[in-house]
Amino acid sequence: MERDKRLVFDTIPEKFDRWRVRYDPQLFDHIIKTTDLGPGKSCLEIGPGTGQASDFAIKSGADYLAIELGSHLADKMREKYSSYPNFHIVNADFETYDFGGKKFDLIYSAATIQWIKEDIAYSRVFDLLKDGGCLAMCLMVSEYQSEDPELYDEIQEVYDRYFVTDQPYDQHFDYMNGGNYGLTFIEMKSWPGRRVYTADEHNEYLGTHSTHIALKEEYRDLFFNGVRDAVLRHGNRIVFNDKYVLYLYRKHA
Repeated sequence: MERDKRLVFDTIPEKFDRWRVRYDPQLFDHIIKTTDLGPGKSCLEIGPGTGQASDFAIKSGADYLAIELGSHLADKMREKYSSYPNFHIVNADFETYDFGGKKFDLIYSAATIQWIKEDIAYSRVFDLLKDGGCLAMCLMVSEYQSEDPELYDEIQEVYDRYFVTDQPYDQHFDYMNGGNYGLTFIEMKSWPGRRVYTADEHNEYLGTHSTHIALKEEYRDLFFNGVRDAVLRHGNRIVFNDKYVLYLYRKHA
């Protein structure tokens, strides 16, 4: 039986927690400002991982619930946040979980909702939001080609030779399609970011990507050693230019 692709990150909770990118705090400040999130409000985070986008919601004082499919990731969330009385988490599947009629002022996702079938994701969000409630979806777009085109070309050659996986990334989720499911589009905003890694740090980071985790074993060392060697040849430095993107919708009565 094929492994559920959505569980691939659950195999590396500690590594995921250390190396996955955090978002620009301005993005979260904008969510709070738009939704007036705080005590007396309720929010649901879909697939929190190990909390890369959880602090702002939990520390706002809102009634926070996370739904996480991976049991190891859910355990890591409990380890980090159980001391907060407003923190709650269920280890379950958002697509099928019975929320018992509970409704939310905010439902949000950080690069997780794209793993859910679009019609299920938007329809469930619409049903779970209170009238006037908001959906916030954020993700990161990054590139390293502009900083060092020659390094980019060398790394692409490694991908062409050794990037062989049985579980390619084939999710098809359109962040601009919420209007087709009854939600009203508010805005799309973005904030710039920048990351610098050594060769070893970059390999650790790459190892938290879903497709890279699923690399065929016979190609794994060839791939990671090839990428590492390329970065070493270019001064042991690779620079990413990031863009933290936020999509906001509202459910009107």
